Amino acid sequence: MATKTISVDLEAYERLVHARKHSHESFSQVIKRARWEESSHSGAALLAALERLEPLDPAVIRELEAAQKKDKPPRDKWRTSRVTRRS
Repeated sequence: MATKTISVDLEAYERLVHARKHSHESFSQVIKRARWEESSHSGAALLAALERLEPLDPAVIRELEAAQKKDKPPRDKWRTSRVTRRS
């Protein structure tokens, strides 16, 4: 069986030592037994979280829509409405 040498910091090493079921269990066995948390940062996770929310009150929706209509894009500092010429 091929092997690969890796370096871990002392905290990771201690975690591996404490995760062993018995003193003869190898670190490879500990790592293979480990279960890694799945990231919840995905579009599917966001949609699932949104589905658990209560619907917004219609009054809140109207306020948000009104605020959006009032919102104007920022002034483009690179464009000028007048061209100024210097003589």
